[in-house]
Amino acid sequence: MAVTEQKMSRMALTAMVVGGMVGAGIFSLPRTFAGATGPLGALIAWIIAGTGMYMLARVFQFLAERKPNIDAGVFAYAKEGFGDYPGFLSAFGYWIGSCIGNVSYWVLIKSTLGAFFPVFGDGNTVIAIGVASIGIWLFHFLILRGVQQAAFINSIVTVAKVIPIMVFIVLLFFAFKIDLFSMNLYGGDLTVGLFEQVKATMLVTVFVFIGIEGASVYSRYAKERADVGKATILGFIVVTGLMVLVTLLPYAVMERAEIAGLRQPSMAGVLESVVGPWGAMFVSAGLVVSVLGAYLAWALICAEVMFAAGKSKDMPAMFAKVNKNNVPVTALWVTSIIVQIIVITTYWSRDAFSLMLNLTSATTLIPYLFVAAYGLMIAKRGETYEVRPQERNRDLLLASFAVLYTLFMIYSGGLKFILLSAVLFAPGTVLYFIARREQGKVVFDKASDWIIFAVIAAAAIYGVYGLATGAISI
Repeated sequence: MAVTEQKMSRMALTAMVVGGMVGAGIFSLPRTFAGATGPLGALIAWIIAGTGMYMLARVFQFLAERKPNIDAGVFAYAKEGFGDYPGFLSAFGYWIGSCIGNVSYWVLIKSTLGAFFPVFGDGNTVIAIGVASIGIWLFHFLILRGVQQAAFINSIVTVAKVIPIMVFIVLLFFAFKIDLFSMNLYGGDLTVGLFEQVKATMLVTVFVFIGIEGASVYSRYAKERADVGKATILGFIVVTGLMVLVTLLPYAVMERAEIAGLRQPSMAGVLESVVGPWGAMFVSAGLVVSVLGAYLAWALICAEVMFAAGKSKDMPAMFAKVNKNNVPVTALWVTSIIVQIIVITTYWSRDAFSLMLNLTSATTLIPYLFVAAYGLMIAKRGETYEVRPQERNRDLLLASFAVLYTLFMIYSGGLKFILLSAVLFAPGTVLYFIARREQGKVVFDKASDWIIFAVIAAAAIYGVYGLATGAISI
């Protein structure tokens, strides 16, 4: 059956970027940062993260322009530059990380409701899991009706969810107390040094920036290829400004230790301290809208990545199947099932939201590293620079910084999340095995692929051992 190719405008692509980035993370920033550092450390962390992610956004931009034939670029760049198995790992890592991120949305929604309805607790009670499960499948069937319809809803929701964040920022500007901000500046009673304070916030900054590649993932739908890069940069600028203000302004209305003691979403508690109980309700309502919109954006992105990987034969062929509305139906079903399973497992987690946040960041950094490295590779080779050769040195610098940034983020996350990521990547390789067998190809045709798999398998075994013995806690 023939299908009509759906196209998205620059504003729709920008909404995909903003919608993907403005989700659960921004509402949790005050407590998350206050538990680790004061305003000075927070500012340094955002300078590092903002600079690094800007470099990465620029890499996405110039790759979209110089490699217009590569769609769903998040993993396709890894395959193009480093081979089939690294391409698969990039696709799988991005997909599973996005699934875990989607779980964090449901946990935070239920935790938010738990402030008003104790039956939801911290978002991982039986009732909370049941309600989240209903939501997962409602969104699933909405998306099956068509990507264009879901993207249109996302554009509306993106506008709606920015409003409470802007109100929060304006009200805190009026309540700003310079003496309180100065007292909190160096972290108050924190005993660790500034470097450790900054390092402790790094995975959080990765989590809230995830989604910067939303336009790149949907590049096959763009009306104009140049819109992909422009939407990425515009979305980055808007969201970065919001996140920095949401992080820093609470230090001017509450003491650092008080902010660190708030329940999530901590934005609600901060605003309540300024304007009273209605502030918590206002932010909580905004969070529900925001997170549901972010879930919609990410459910779309998850399915699109698996569809593109199936189409390029990096995943089993079943993932390339679409329904009459041109929605990647198998990819969406598998994504929804995985999200459902992980939601159920949160029942046994002591701090489900933090675990989901950090694990999402750790798994997503691998695809980001491949993108940055591929940008560096083509700039060093001079590939595609027959056109506008004067841009080569600029792109070389951008990609170099992006590589260094992603490596530093992986280091900052620590060994625990590297091992937990390996526990997911090792069994996930079964999908690569199936895809290669479908094509009649040797599973690993390079010595380097065997080495990579051996390292992942060894790390996964050690990770499982750590979980079994309690050395690694979740």
